[in-house]
Amino acid sequence: MDLSDLLFTLYPYAKSLHIMAVLSWMAGLFYLPRLFVYHVEQAENVEGALPIFLTMEHKLLRYIMRPAMFVAWGAGLIMVFTPGIVDWSYVWPWLKGASVIGMTGFHHWLGARSRDFSAAENRLTGRQYRMMNEVPTLLMVLIVVSVVFKF
Repeated sequence: MDLSDLLFTLYPYAKSLHIMAVLSWMAGLFYLPRLFVYHVEQAENVEGALPIFLTMEHKLLRYIMRPAMFVAWGAGLIMVFTPGIVDWSYVWPWLKGASVIGMTGFHHWLGARSRDFSAAENRLTGRQYRMMNEVPTLLMVLIVVSVVFKF
C-alpha cells in the first residue's frame, strides 16, 4: 500500500475527526472571549469569583481548545494531502487556509490574554472582548462559504 492509498483509506476518518475537532475548537473560541467579558465585568464584584474564572479560562484553553486545534489541523492536513481532494487552481482552498491561519492566530491571542489575566495585567474592557468575540464568527463564515461553494 503506497501513501496515496493510505490517505484515501484514512480520508473519511480524518474528515469525521476534523469536523468534530473543529466543532470543539469553535465552541471554545466563542466561549473564552465571553468568559473574559464576565471576568472583566463581574469577577471583582463577587467574592471568590476570581480564582474560579482563572481556572475555567485555563482549563478551557488547555484541555479543550488546544487539543481540538491540534486535531483539527492534523486531520485537515491529512485531507489536504489526499490526492485529488483539493484543486489549488481555485480560490477557496487559499481562502480557507488563510482563514484557518487567522483562527489559529486568534487562538494564540486568546492564550496571551489568558496569561494577562493570570498575571493580573489585563488591559482590555468587556466591550473590547465583546467586539473580539466576533472574529471567530467572521472567519467561520469565510471558511464555510469557501468550502461549500468552492469558488
